[in-house]
Amino acid sequence: MPGSPLSSSKDTDQSNEASLLDILRAEQLINDQQYQGIKVKSVTAGQSPIEVLKSMHIVPEAKIAEAQAKLLGIPYISLTTVAFSPQALSLLPRSVVERFLVIPFAYEDTTRTLSIAMANPVDLDALGFVQQKTGLLIKSFAADPDEVKAAIAQQYQQELVGEVGEAIKETEEFTKKRTVDSTQISQIIKEAPIAKIVSTILEYAVNSRSSDVHIEPLEDKLRVRYRIDGILYDKLSLPRNVRDSLISRIKILAELKIDEHRIPQDGRFTFKIAKQEVDIRVSIIPTVQGEKIAMRLLYKTGGIPTLADLGMGGSSLRTLETAMLRPHGIILVCGPTGSGKTTTLYSILSRLNTTRVNIVSLEDPVEYEIAGVNQVQVNPAVGLTFASGLRSFLRQDPNIILVGEIRDKETTDLAIQAALTGHLVFSTLHTSRAAGALPRLIDLGSEGFLLASTVNAIAGQRIVRRICIHCKESYMPPSQLLNEVKQVLGKLYPANSDVKFFRGKGCQECGGLGYMGRVGIFEVLPASEKITKLILEQASEQQIEDEAIVEGMITMKQDGYLKVLQGETTMEEVLRVAQE
Repeated sequence: MPGSPLSSSKDTDQSNEASLLDILRAEQLINDQQYQGIKVKSVTAGQSPIEVLKSMHIVPEAKIAEAQAKLLGIPYISLTTVAFSPQALSLLPRSVVERFLVIPFAYEDTTRTLSIAMANPVDLDALGFVQQKTGLLIKSFAADPDEVKAAIAQQYQQELVGEVGEAIKETEEFTKKRTVDSTQISQIIKEAPIAKIVSTILEYAVNSRSSDVHIEPLEDKLRVRYRIDGILYDKLSLPRNVRDSLISRIKILAELKIDEHRIPQDGRFTFKIAKQEVDIRVSIIPTVQGEKIAMRLLYKTGGIPTLADLGMGGSSLRTLETAMLRPHGIILVCGPTGSGKTTTLYSILSRLNTTRVNIVSLEDPVEYEIAGVNQVQVNPAVGLTFASGLRSFLRQDPNIILVGEIRDKETTDLAIQAALTGHLVFSTLHTSRAAGALPRLIDLGSEGFLLASTVNAIAGQRIVRRICIHCKESYMPPSQLLNEVKQVLGKLYPANSDVKFFRGKGCQECGGLGYMGRVGIFEVLPASEKITKLILEQASEQQIEDEAIVEGMITMKQDGYLKVLQGETTMEEVLRVAQE
C-alpha cells in the first residue's frame, strides 16, 4: 500500500541498492553495460540488485562490503590486515560472535571502548546485545562477511590469542596484588604469566612455520608480527604494560643484560616443542618507543633439502652440477637478503660432503650445523673476519671452501687466489641478477683475466610462495597475462593451447592465505668460452646476460613463469620478487 511504512522501507532499501550500484560504477568495478543489465535482471527475476550482483561474481565480496560501508557512512576494515587483541576477543564468547557475525579486534582500556567488525553493520540488535553483554562503548566497523566468518574460525580456535589473553589476565591480577621494585624483576619474569606468553608466542611461530618473530613497541601497545613464507603478518596485539617484563624474559632466555636498554644486543637460545628443537637467534635494538626484538627461528629437524627440493631443475640444475664437480674454481650464488642463498649453498655442500674431501666454511652466522663440515663463525671483535679467516683456511689443507659473503677487495682477492691454487670456492654476492656478479667483482678490484679463469658458474635466485595443495584451484587467466607469459617464455611456452593458471582459495590448512611453503626460482649462468671472452673485455651486465640467454640460460622470470604454468606458484608471486 503506497505511503505505508512497509512500502517506504522497501523503497529505501531499493534506493540504497541503486546507490550502491552507482558507487561500484563510479569506482569502475562495474561498467555501464553491467549496471543496466543488473537493473533489468533485478526487475525481471524479482531479485534485489545486490542479489543479482553477487550471483554474477563480477565484484569481490570485500569490494561490495566496502561500498556498502561508504554508503552508510561507517568505517570499513579489512580483517586480513588486523592484529587481534587477546583482551578484545576474551570479552565476547564464540557463541555470540557466531550468532551475530561480529568479531572484536581491539580494546582501548582508557576509554573502555571495544572495536568490533560486523558482517551487517546496520544490525542494531547485534550492537545492542554486544553493548549490554560487555558494558562497554562499542565502535563498529563494516567488514566482508566472508572475512568475518574466516576470522571467527581462525581466532577462536587459535591457541595463540586465547592462551595469551588468559596469561594477560593473570599478569594484571598479579601486578595488582603487590608492588614490584627493581630487585624483584628477575623473579617476576620467571613466573607463570609472562613465561606463558613468551612460550605461546614461540609455539605459534613454530606451528605456523614462521622464520622470524618481531615484537615491536608502539605508542599504546606491543605489536607481534610473524614472517610466514617470506611475508610479515600482524597476528597479535599486547597491552603496553607487559612490555618490560616480556622483553626481560626474552633477554634472560638469550643470556643478555636485562638492565641494558641503550645499545643493541644479540643472543641465542634453544626452544623445544614436542619433538621439534628450534635454535632461536635474538636481536634487540633500542627504538624511540622502547626496545624492539627480532627472533630468527632456525629449525634443527627436517634436514637440508636437495637442489631439486629447492625448485632447481632442467638446464639450470645440469649447469650447476657440472660446475660443482670441477675440482677447483669459484661458484657464486646471488640475490638480495632473504632470497635463500645460504640454504642453496648448504644444499650444495651436503651433496659434496664425503670423507674424501676436507670442507671448511666461514659464516656470519652459522645457521645450520652440517656433520663433517668444519664451520667457523665470523667474530670481528677478536679480528676474525672473512678475509683473515680465509687466509687461515688456506693453511688447513682444504678441498672445498665456503665463504659466507664476498663484500670487499681483500676477500675477493683471497677467494680468487684460493681458486687458482686448486680449491673449489663457494660464496654469495648481493646482486639482483647472476650476470651482475661479474661487473660487481671487477668493481671490487678483481682483474678480468683472473675472473675469466676461475669462475665456474653463477646462480641467481629468489623465493616465491607455493600454492596451498589443499585449496588449489585452476582458472583461465586474462588474455593480457597470457600474452605477457608468451612474450617472456618465447620458445619455452608450451605448444598446447589450454593453458591454465592456479591459485589457492584459502583454507584452514594454510590459515586462509592460499599459500603454504616456498620454492625457489633460479637462473644459472655458465662460464662458457664466449662469456669468458666477454669477462676479459669487461662487458656490461646486459651483454653478459644476453649472451647467456643465447646459449640457453633460463632467466629467473622465465623459471618463475614456468612454475606458474606448472601450478606451483602464482603470477603475482613471481612479479613480486622477480620484476625488475
